[in-house]
Amino acid sequence: MSHLQKLTLLAIALAVPTSLFADFTYQQTTQITGGSIVGMMKMAGAFSSQARKAGDPIVTSIYLKGNRLANVSADSIEIIDLDKETMTHIDTIKRTYTVMTFQQMKEQMAKAQQEMAKRQAEHPASTPASNPDANNVTTSFDVHVRKTGAEKQISGLASSEAILTMTMNATDQKTQQTGSMAITNDMWMVPEIPGYGQVRDFYMRMGEKMGTMTAGVGLDMSKMLAQNPGASQALADMGKEMQKLQGVPIMQIMRMGTTVNGQPLPAASEAPLPASTSPAMPSGSDVAKQSAASVLTSHIPFGFGRKKQADTPPPDQNANQNANQAPTPTSAVLMESQITTSNFSSDPVDASHFDVPAGYKLIQPQMR
Repeated sequence: MSHLQKLTLLAIALAVPTSLFADFTYQQTTQITGGSIVGMMKMAGAFSSQARKAGDPIVTSIYLKGNRLANVSADSIEIIDLDKETMTHIDTIKRTYTVMTFQQMKEQMAKAQQEMAKRQAEHPASTPASNPDANNVTTSFDVHVRKTGAEKQISGLASSEAILTMTMNATDQKTQQTGSMAITNDMWMVPEIPGYGQVRDFYMRMGEKMGTMTAGVGLDMSKMLAQNPGASQALADMGKEMQKLQGVPIMQIMRMGTTVNGQPLPAASEAPLPASTSPAMPSGSDVAKQSAASVLTSHIPFGFGRKKQADTPPPDQNANQNANQAPTPTSAVLMESQITTSNFSSDPVDASHFDVPAGYKLIQPQMR
């Protein structure tokens, strides 16, 4: 083979790298495991079959083939096509689908940033407004990844722990007190799984095309960050921190909630949530036997809506003193969810996973 032929083959290989990518498949099971939202779901479950299913595990199959990736679950399918630069959302219940281009998504995030800047310009910190306290609040982001050194067996595999924390801090310039919306992801990592590196490469290529996206950061997370001051720096910081991670996360316990004074939300391994004391969700027979009002009042704590009992004990004279002595909570978990990853495979992926099913109706995406 001549030198010219070798160069020609090399040029072809570089020009069409997707043809060299092997296929890859795996599954993720996601379930809400705790937080204050669980009580809300139990209450809503009395009236909504959809709410009753909210706590059920959701199994998603992820299919990767070249420059296309599909997330397939029972109710929906999400297809990302890097060549066409599109994201297709398929609703298998309504039998509809939407197609949004990367450019449209970037325009959405840019518009959100512009609207945020406009609101800040209309209500600068130095100008009194209807809510002067709000004008004295500044926001910042803090992102960290740390390896704890802890190890444990998961599904027969030896894993090590890494914890990602991100806080969006709002600081009152008068009092210097800080309240935070926080996300903590407790990840259990295993050494590299053959073929999984292609998944990371896929999201890196997507990040390059999106411009404002960072590999390892979800699309919804990027949209949320894009609407806040300091978002660009937060995304850059997260990208740097994510580089500390090595291997594949086979179990993740993610928490979302609030903290005070800029503290991160404790990870699941550091502060397990107490057992839920929320009232049990009523069964179908309960709902059938009782009216909506009686179901609601019978499952609200503190006896709201019930007749006062004659033997109600007298109030505790030391209640105020005990309350003053009780420590003030420094964090609250709105939602805790667990994601487990399994069934890794490099077998060939059927191209039909990336097609919209026949008979589905194309509708316009919601531009938020």
